[in-house]
Amino acid sequence: MPSSFVPPRQVKIGDAAAFSGSTPRAIRHYHEIGLLPEPERGGDGRRRYGYEDMIRLLWIRKMADAGIALGDIRDAFAISMASAGADSGDEIVDILERLEEALTARETESRRQRAAVRRMRAEGSRMGLLSDFVTERLESLPEGSLRQADLDSLLVTERIFGPLGAAIQATRFVALTTHPALREDSDRVDGAEEALDDSVAVDDPRVAQVAVERHAFESALQAVIEESGLGKHDDALFDDWDDLGSGGREADSMSVLEAAGKMPYDFSPARLRCRELAEELAAQDSPTT
Repeated sequence: MPSSFVPPRQVKIGDAAAFSGSTPRAIRHYHEIGLLPEPERGGDGRRRYGYEDMIRLLWIRKMADAGIALGDIRDAFAISMASAGADSGDEIVDILERLEEALTARETESRRQRAAVRRMRAEGSRMGLLSDFVTERLESLPEGSLRQADLDSLLVTERIFGPLGAAIQATRFVALTTHPALREDSDRVDGAEEALDDSVAVDDPRVAQVAVERHAFESALQAVIEESGLGKHDDALFDDWDDLGSGGREADSMSVLEAAGKMPYDFSPARLRCRELAEELAAQDSPTT
């Protein structure tokens, strides 16, 4: 028996929202971000939605329920629109493939973040803020043996020099942590350097004296690193880093000069001069080529 009911060819936003399982507010937002084209308006000035609009709304709702970000959905539809003349079924497959790739990458990042949070919870420190490449270098140390200042220094170093630079610096902390006498010498020299504050002139005799002490300590530290075999571990780091390829490098890394211009420091002119003199002493010890 024929029905006397004839479905409307276009519906208002409230009906469109009810049918698609959305809300008028959400649909307006889709228009604002370019996810859903603005439809025709009726004589009363209100939006009217046709069959194709409803199909788009159903797709949006299904993909959003799957956890796909609205921006990703919009990009997928934009790619679909750009593929003029292609079979619609193939376009949908391409869209879903790209979205699956994006979700896989997001899941990988989510796993990395969860692992970092677990590390921070387990160790009660900022270890989890460092990359795996750096923390693996510190696995030999007893839990909680690193100082907070050591971890802060590694965090800054990783930002400037990347995970490889921070992993090499971690070798210093491994040596200091496992050699208490060396750590005492480090604290003594650090304290002498910190005393070279803004009240000390760069030509003060104490500057050169502390530079000699710094050079002597660095030489002793390097000797311990080589004798203990930690230096060989550093050589292996370069091989591991090469094996990682571009995947081990941070996408948001910056140059050393750029980082130096943006990172505040507490070194006075006298302290900076002290480090320069210590480096000159180290260069004198280096064999000439």
